[in-house]
Amino acid sequence: MIDTDLSQRRILVCCGAGGVGKTTVSAAIALGLAKLGYRAAVVTIDPARRLASALGMADLGDEPRLVTRDRIAEAGLNVPGELWALQLDAKATFDRLVARHAPTDEDRDRILENRIYGHLSGAVAGAQEYMAVERLHELVEDGRFERIVLDTPPSENALDFLEAPERITRFIEGRALRLLLPGGRGGVARRALHFGSGAVLSVLERLTGTQLLRDISEFLAAFDGMYEGFSARAGEVRTLLRSPDTGFVVVSAPRPEPTHEALALIERLRADDYPFEGVVLNRMHGTPPSGPQPPGVLRDALAAAGLPEPDDLAARALATLDELRALARRDARARDALTESLGAAPIGQIPELADEPVDLHGLSRVTAALRS
Repeated sequence: MIDTDLSQRRILVCCGAGGVGKTTVSAAIALGLAKLGYRAAVVTIDPARRLASALGMADLGDEPRLVTRDRIAEAGLNVPGELWALQLDAKATFDRLVARHAPTDEDRDRILENRIYGHLSGAVAGAQEYMAVERLHELVEDGRFERIVLDTPPSENALDFLEAPERITRFIEGRALRLLLPGGRGGVARRALHFGSGAVLSVLERLTGTQLLRDISEFLAAFDGMYEGFSARAGEVRTLLRSPDTGFVVVSAPRPEPTHEALALIERLRADDYPFEGVVLNRMHGTPPSGPQPPGVLRDALAAAGLPEPDDLAARALATLDELRALARRDARARDALTESLGAAPIGQIPELADEPVDLHGLSRVTAALRS
């Protein structure tokens, strides 16, 4: 899948429901691209920093870091290209966005030092999702990387990621904010907060014990003049996500709920003209190689091997095999449902591994599954 489908896109966006392994799949795809000779970067959103540990790094920050040749050699891997990684810092990305669009250095500093901005930059619905694609845009403009893989933020609804630019734009352009702006837009609210408002604010500050209203007023005044820039940047982000350079990979697990969410996400991607590349089904259970055995056969074999309590051991082993076969049938049904709905779209499968891929060697096993 990586060789024939995903390697053609400069940008790959891994999205899907929470808990399906997006971070691992994103890193494995980036590793696969580096194995093909590309200078590849993966942007992770994982707050547990498992990826940093897997790559042999003490920590990841907002700036890309190279996985060293020594580290790759220790894992016994042959990687002609380069693998870089960074951890999204939504606040730092928002700060750079403000600095880019602030009319003056003074306006920039007023916003960045404002307490209201400090809360809003992380609390606005869609902020983390928007900053993820904004960071992606920055890396594209940077030009250092031939391939970039984005691990999208976890959310209750995978569709939130696609709606993030519109949410941020609606928030910034919202009437509730503009009513409080100076320059004739705010009517009564403007007069209360800006025109001769010192006495009013002083009274309210004594009542609340804070400078909340003054902070709001100063924040909105400093933000005025930046709306067009933010809106234009959101438009650039939408254009980037729909461009031929980008491909969306939906990561799912072979269970009813994530499969249902994956199908809904794929339908949305196609309806809104996002370039959908395929699905990765993670943690697929395979059918045990041996067929059902009569209990007596296994019991006799265990007894002949000198194992204690062969009857009990045989019963538990057969129960485990029955459970694995049931899981394999469930996973096959999920895969078949996706195949029927997707038509010719590729479906990559990653088997349920005995050990979690917590290092480069483990990630390489996931990469190998995606290359088959």
